[in-house]
Amino acid sequence: MLLEAASAAGVSAFVFTSTTSVFGLSMTPAGEPAAWVTEELRCRAANIYGVTKLAAENLCELVARRQKLPLIVLRTARFFPEADDDAGIRSRYESANAQANELLFRRADIEDVAAAHLLAIGRAGVIGFGRYIVSATTPFTPKDLVMLRHDAPAVVLRRFPECAQLYAERGWRLFPTIDRVYVNALAMRALGWEPQYDFRHVLESLRAGRDFRSPLAREVGSKGYHARMFADGPYPVLP
Repeated sequence: MLLEAASAAGVSAFVFTSTTSVFGLSMTPAGEPAAWVTEELRCRAANIYGVTKLAAENLCELVARRQKLPLIVLRTARFFPEADDDAGIRSRYESANAQANELLFRRADIEDVAAAHLLAIGRAGVIGFGRYIVSATTPFTPKDLVMLRHDAPAVVLRRFPECAQLYAERGWRLFPTIDRVYVNALAMRALGWEPQYDFRHVLESLRAGRDFRSPLAREVGSKGYHARMFADGPYPVLP
């Protein structure tokens, strides 16, 4: 087992890449305010991916506390460039449009994700054990949660009025509703992390006519979920 080997070898830091999918069913139901997702929110995984990641997180904590292994769990938001796994999103939004929208509340750029991992390695010995959400810095506050569920564009355009023209020039649209907001405040404080790629960066890039993705994101590119496509999406969906 990797954790046991790391502990036996006396490594100075262990970083486990988890996912915000561990929150899954913890989201608020339709009609209620969007969920304000921090590390304090109770995890209720909604699929096998989230279940296995959460189980691995718990193993990490067990070994970290029993064996005194410095260990950081990073719950990363979406950072892959592949087309959305939701067929409805794929049919209504081009990938760049959807991923730009997600930087408001549930996505990070891979360059910021990599930076968080490097910082976690350096901070693990001081922290001991910690779990942190790694997502782009949201422009929203808890006061926005009701309106985000009912009229997300109104909230966005109030903060970024220039978005209307920049999006219109490309035929892009904002999501009509947002059901969650991932909050990275704890990761920023604990790790000294300063993510650079957020929605403001998106708009600045659009204004300048350049790709809003980081150089690393463009270099890594799309790897594909599987060697072939499936009828219901980019990966097989269990009934």
